[in-house]
Amino acid sequence: MFEGIEFLNKAFFWLFLTLPIAVLWYVLKHKKQTAQLKMSSLKGFSTSGSILPKLRHLLFALRLVALACIIVALARPRTVDVSTKTKKTRGIDIVMAIDVSASMLAKDLKPNRLEALKEVASEFIKGRPNDRIGIVEYAGEAYTKTPITSDKNIVLRSLNDIKYNTIIEGGTAIGMGLATAVNRLKDSKAKSKIIILLTDGVNNSGTINPKIASELAIEFGIKTYTIGLGSNGMALSPIALRPNGQFQYGRVQVEIDEVLLKEIAQVTGGKYFRATNNKKLEQIYDEINKLEKTEIEEFKYYNYQEKFRFFVYIAGLLLLLEFILRYTVFRSFI
Repeated sequence: MFEGIEFLNKAFFWLFLTLPIAVLWYVLKHKKQTAQLKMSSLKGFSTSGSILPKLRHLLFALRLVALACIIVALARPRTVDVSTKTKKTRGIDIVMAIDVSASMLAKDLKPNRLEALKEVASEFIKGRPNDRIGIVEYAGEAYTKTPITSDKNIVLRSLNDIKYNTIIEGGTAIGMGLATAVNRLKDSKAKSKIIILLTDGVNNSGTINPKIASELAIEFGIKTYTIGLGSNGMALSPIALRPNGQFQYGRVQVEIDEVLLKEIAQVTGGKYFRATNNKKLEQIYDEINKLEKTEIEEFKYYNYQEKFRFFVYIAGLLLLLEFILRYTVFRSFI
């Protein structure tokens, strides 16, 4: 009955404590008003089969229910209809530049660097519902996997489809990856433009110098967060390709050009991170998520509908019914 109803003056519910007191008062008063006469026999009196004398207590019950309705009305019940309107500001455009070279299959992160990245990056994407995101793949060369889009399902599918392949030229072209990401963002009208550049190696191929790509990012107002992915020391990495097409793994020294990555982040206004394990990688994306927030304005509109009148009407009808019965049907018994 009260589902979806709130009470503005809940303190009036304390008045319900008066109802048991009223019942006790009625019982005591009724006993005092009932006279007793002792007789040896009732054979000389004819008895009536009417149940009206027994029903006279109905009058008090009607008054009691009327009082309960008045208390509920005083508590001021009302329904609240809340409508929400969200005003989105121009969000953040983000391009994730992901290294897909063979070294990303190293097993120092579980199950390997690439799969660990995909898992963490997917959660990052899901946590940015109001931003547009794109994906750039690079190894010895770079290309756009997904242009910036607000359709997160497309971005997530593209991320999930990223695998090492021999179509892209081998190597690590950090400059090419960064420049391609800049190209996707240079015409963006977003209030903030971000590149998250991830690599596990050193720049050893490509036709664009990373420093030139950094200057392009600065020119177009694009902030770059760089992530060096890989444990310290040796890592179990692909070292050769077997005749059956599978990689042969061996212990390889992890080499990440942290000086370059720090410089790219610094000059573009971003930050450099080093992810040595799955947990650290997750923390890095969480930190980037906190650093880059999209402002959203939310307006709530409240529509109140007062419901106390219903209980006032019920109380009035009950009191009227009690009055009519008291001076008609039960007049002879009161």
